[in-house]
Amino acid sequence: MREAITSAAGSKVGRRLPDAPLDAVAALGRGVFAACRATGSLTLFALSGVSHLLRPPFYGRMFLRAFIEFGYFSLPVVALTAIFTGMVLALQSSTGLARFSAETAMPSLVVLSITRELGPVLAGLMVAGRVGAAMAAEIGTMRVTDQIDALQTLSTDPMKYLVAPRLLAGAVALPLLVLVGDILGVMGGFLIATVSLGFNAATYLRNTVDYLQTIDVVSGLVKAAVFGFIIALLGCFHGYSSRGGAQGVGAATTSAVVAASVLILAFDYGLTELFFAK
Repeated sequence: MREAITSAAGSKVGRRLPDAPLDAVAALGRGVFAACRATGSLTLFALSGVSHLLRPPFYGRMFLRAFIEFGYFSLPVVALTAIFTGMVLALQSSTGLARFSAETAMPSLVVLSITRELGPVLAGLMVAGRVGAAMAAEIGTMRVTDQIDALQTLSTDPMKYLVAPRLLAGAVALPLLVLVGDILGVMGGFLIATVSLGFNAATYLRNTVDYLQTIDVVSGLVKAAVFGFIIALLGCFHGYSSRGGAQGVGAATTSAVVAASVLILAFDYGLTELFFAK
């Protein structure tokens, strides 16, 4: 009997009880280290891509191809998004401002909202879902099928051939898309205001021009250039780093779109603070 009690007590002492707080701290630490490692890898990748832009040779054909993919083929979705955003913004702002008898402020609200925020952010998110995913899938497929290794065998630097032209194309093409989107968004608000809400066309245009300043348009275009660079960077980074066949390419595509969308929103706040904080 005494031996049984001693054995039971010894087994309880020898058994390690779960320590939930320490496990949570360990999991948090692993997450922080993983985030730091990913941030460092992305930063080094970006610096390498930019450095290759500053050194010859430059593959103009790859740049033109990426520019057309970013700009021309993304124009329909960005244009539709901008037009309907301007229409909805005009309707909503008219309804809200009517409560304070301030309907005349609607043209300035529409143009400032589109040029400062909605134009670059919505265009960036739409292009991230379209071009960022395609870019990650293309480069990821090249990675898992050893085409990138074949480029190195042929003495072609993959960073210079695949990544650098796309980074430049994203930074150049998205501001042009946003400029077109700004015009179409303001036009959408103008159409709704004059056709459905009874605004005078000349008065609406005059209020739009009077309240619009150069910094409003420039800030939106700078944001678009940064967003385009981010989309191209994350699409190339996740595609270049993909592993594990078709499943790895799918995961890289998803990660590229999600990460680009989050960074677009984060950088939007930072750039807005830089331009307009007092």
